[in-house]
Amino acid sequence: MNWEQLLSLKRQGDTNKRLRKEQDETRLGFDVDYDRIIFSTEFRSLQDKTQVIPLSSTDFVHTRLTHSLEVSVVARSLGRKVGEIILEKHPALKEIHGYKPNDFGSIVAAAALAHDIGNPPFGHSGEKAIGHFFKNGPGRSFKSALTDKQYQDLCDFEGNANGFQILTQDLKGRPGGLRLSYATLGAFTKYPKASLPKKPTPHIASKKYGFFQSEETIFLEVAKELGLLKINSDDHQFGRHPLTFLVEAADDICYTIIDFEDGINLGLIEEEFALEYLINLVRDTIQTKKYNALPTTQARVSYLRALAIGTLIDDVVAIFIKNETAILNGTFDVSLLEKSKYQAQINDIIKLSIDRIYNAQEVIDKEISGFEIINELLSRYTTAVNNFHETKASSYDKLLIKLLPKDMELQHQNLYNRLMGVCSVVASYSDSNAVLTYKKLKGLSF
Repeated sequence: MNWEQLLSLKRQGDTNKRLRKEQDETRLGFDVDYDRIIFSTEFRSLQDKTQVIPLSSTDFVHTRLTHSLEVSVVARSLGRKVGEIILEKHPALKEIHGYKPNDFGSIVAAAALAHDIGNPPFGHSGEKAIGHFFKNGPGRSFKSALTDKQYQDLCDFEGNANGFQILTQDLKGRPGGLRLSYATLGAFTKYPKASLPKKPTPHIASKKYGFFQSEETIFLEVAKELGLLKINSDDHQFGRHPLTFLVEAADDICYTIIDFEDGINLGLIEEEFALEYLINLVRDTIQTKKYNALPTTQARVSYLRALAIGTLIDDVVAIFIKNETAILNGTFDVSLLEKSKYQAQINDIIKLSIDRIYNAQEVIDKEISGFEIINELLSRYTTAVNNFHETKASSYDKLLIKLLPKDMELQHQNLYNRLMGVCSVVASYSDSNAVLTYKKLKGLSF
């Protein structure tokens, strides 16, 4: 892969090539990507979607929206620092094509901002709940009418693939979705492959999948424009866009450190116990006198969090630059943090978070409720949409149809597209809207 292709400013529907040196420096194409994402309705709904603690009423806890904003900030720093060094190593990018360090920062920041835009309500359990409906619930009845890949899309419903759909799919009055640059779409796609075969290689890019069958054509167009490496043409598996590693690292840094911070502030992890873990990570940079003068747990945790993020940013940049050739060749097959010199400290923090936060009773209880809510919504909606398509909708089905978006293609001849449409609607719900809709369907709210 080469950087000139990878930094493509092309967008869906373009007929002319977009050149970096012809960009308006006051508002670059990559900055436009960021703006389009942050003003989208799908991004706004993240303000009421679970990050760690579902439906938490406390001000301490991060939602998907605050998490995404923080990840984009870390990603921007990573991109700028890497970009500065890449341009020194490849001066033609700057001297001939006009690229600047901030371009790298803007691409990674935009992709990071959108990294959770396709996640359903109730955190990762929301993805599992949708998959459960089709794998083990009423949705099993559709298997024989779908291709293997189509059915797998539903059984392993993937927030990353749903995010790619949101960013690219044609809607009434909005052809090409948000029409982001292909560089940003490439950096966004953590798993550039279809849902089958599952985990064909140990490469981190094969861990999950990144596009539904409905977006196969646009994904292949993006991959071709960017010059992504083909791993298996028959199954549409590609190597990652190099900047995807930075998007992933920004997310890893934030959920490792900031989820841990939430756990401390919520009292799920004892202060003395937890601060020791963070201090081990920043022992070389901590100012003991300043730290001891801080009066509250929140202030001490905040100070250590800032130091920890800064420490990991510098480490990630060094790892990326050291492995740039392998990354461009597609032979670098793990996340950047897996090569971190702080891996032992990171693993200690994650292990404690799993034990005290992710497996906390409050989290488990509300994930169980989320399963029931999503199962009920999918059951009612799929029945109504398919009955409507077959012109045998009951009066109740017709009422349910009115709850669905007006731009949804209810009469689509393709069963897969109808089912994916329902899944996308349910995935778009915020936590509170999913609960409210469930109560309405059950006659518990008016």
